Amino acid sequence: MKKEKEQKKWINLDTSQSIWGRFFTVAPLVVIGTKEGDEYDLAPKHMVTPLGHDNYFGFVCTPGHATYHNAKREKAFTVSFVTPKQVVLASLTATPRCDEQKEVPVVKHIPTQLGRTVDALLVKDAYLCLECELDRIIDGFGDFSLIAGKIITAYVRKEALRISEVDDAQVIEDMPLLAYLAYGRFAEIKESAAFPFPKDFEQKVLTK
Repeated sequence: MKKEKEQKKWINLDTSQSIWGRFFTVAPLVVIGTKEGDEYDLAPKHMVTPLGHDNYFGFVCTPGHATYHNAKREKAFTVSFVTPKQVVLASLTATPRCDEQKEVPVVKHIPTQLGRTVDALLVKDAYLCLECELDRIIDGFGDFSLIAGKIITAYVRKEALRISEVDDAQVIEDMPLLAYLAYGRFAEIKESAAFPFPKDFEQKVLTK
């Protein structure tokens, strides 16, 4: 009886199709910038992550999107970590193009800045900006691919920088973070608590 009662707490998901729309998960929301011929492209992505503790960054994309081919051809891309106040701007970068239209008109209406070392745009006033050289593309995750880059330039807003003189909780309160709740919702993170690491646990992330 106890086992049956426990099993009733769970719903089996059909793994013959995508499961990711059946529940919520928390993810960052960034805007990827790439060069497309004589124009520039911006695209929102939430399947993104640092790749280890060295300066590598990756995002998931599909060969059906211009971002994939732009990054592959130009061998570079930028990453803008936008703030909660910029969620509408991030959403606008997902605006589809008209048929056979090479230019992305909405890009001209979004405040941007050109990368310092990569010829691609970043969203102006994002709290963290990364400029990456393409390291590799790994295809074959169904219809999707992992695009990995080496970070060659990075800069962060002063309010978002972790320093020993300021409590981490205060940093997040002063510069709230945008969380994408896949799929279809978002949240502003202003409150946080220290993670209860075990005694003598060694963190590899370094802050100055």
